[in-house]
Amino acid sequence: MERIIERTRVPNTYQLGEVCQILTKDNPELRGKGGCWGIISQVNEFSCTVKTWNGEYTVGLQHLKSYNYLPAECEQMQVICDRISRVYSGGLEESVQRFLDSLGRLKRSYLTVLEEKVLNLLESETSR
Repeated sequence: MERIIERTRVPNTYQLGEVCQILTKDNPELRGKGGCWGIISQVNEFSCTVKTWNGEYTVGLQHLKSYNYLPAECEQMQVICDRISRVYSGGLEESVQRFLDSLGRLKRSYLTVLEEKVLNLLESETSR
């Protein structure tokens, strides 16, 4: 049986800095994270550590799906993630937290002009 398991193991092909979607499936530890994007910060044998805008999570490979972004898009997502994280740690109203959560679920590697303006406003308000 162990030999079968050894032969059927899929190698971890994720790379540091890669942007992935979190798939909760039936994992209660990932509740509320389904559909969120995260950035691979550590690659392990059967899991990855994923940095999201509101924390870091160790996620099994079956709970990740790559967005297959280009390196420049991954770098852009890292900047967005860092910006959202700084704002989020400022102790905000529920409506603002929901806005940040919606940015953490985007299925694109950029912010619209309006999203950028709102995030800039939140950054200026929380940096005081």
